[in-house]
Amino acid sequence: MRLVFMGTPDFAVPALDALLAAGHEIAAVYTQPPRPAGRGQSLRLSPVHCRAEALGIEVRTPKRLRRDAAEHEAFRALNADVAVVAAYGLLLPIEMLEAPRLGCLNIHASLLPRWRGASPIQSSILAGDPRSGVTIMRMEEGLDTGPMLLSDSVPLTEETTATSLHDELATMGGRLIVDALADLPMAVSQPETGVTYAARLTREDGRIDWTQDAASVARQVRALTPWPGTFTTLGDDVIKIGAVQQVTGSGAPGELLDDRLTVACGTGAIRILKLQRPGRGMMEAEAFLRGYPVAGGSVFGKANI
Repeated sequence: MRLVFMGTPDFAVPALDALLAAGHEIAAVYTQPPRPAGRGQSLRLSPVHCRAEALGIEVRTPKRLRRDAAEHEAFRALNADVAVVAAYGLLLPIEMLEAPRLGCLNIHASLLPRWRGASPIQSSILAGDPRSGVTIMRMEEGLDTGPMLLSDSVPLTEETTATSLHDELATMGGRLIVDALADLPMAVSQPETGVTYAARLTREDGRIDWTQDAASVARQVRALTPWPGTFTTLGDDVIKIGAVQQVTGSGAPGELLDDRLTVACGTGAIRILKLQRPGRGMMEAEAFLRGYPVAGGSVFGKANI
């Protein structure tokens, strides 16, 4: 088929590669414009942009799509059979949704209708869901409301992190979109029950509330590392938390229980395995304590910043 591919982050790259490997023609790739990044704030191309350029595919980077008649016409002129969308980052107006012969298909990283929206991978871990997965859906004007063509799932365990789930679902999405285009299964409407929404994450979502139970704190760290990252305070310092494990223990929420960075939660306790102080890199707890001794009885999260 002749396709337009629309995606931006690393999650979308395996799908682009899978479509090409399956023999589809990619007429053009749409992705977010280059953004300032790093200390020098130099413009950085998106992962999809880099991959498309390496493959010699035309790349388009409009800043917006709504009410842009010229962009709508350029999209229509590509004469695509299907547009495949994977974490693109812009909503498609009806003029573009209806332009391809067979419409627009979205690779969504959740088992719809659960976790429509911007952060389905993190939200599924935060909520303690037993499973996550990928749904291939036909797009319409609503937010992730379109009928579903295919889905597949994976179990979530106490070892599942946002990084590991992201990589697994990215590969799954590439496989499922190739299958969907090969078979064109009948689209089925999403159930009206069980709908949840995954909000766009902010840095503040990473602040650890030590009054939560230990399982919830552990899920927060697994779900929000590396982005937006989890953090707490110790005196005047903001301490980033990179990895934890649940352990036995009890005390006042945030209280340091021993010399191994075991911290009491509302119920139970966690041991911090990796952490980062201001101006330093992420390090193992033992190395951290050699350069930053933490006094017994210290309490995490007391500073109000």
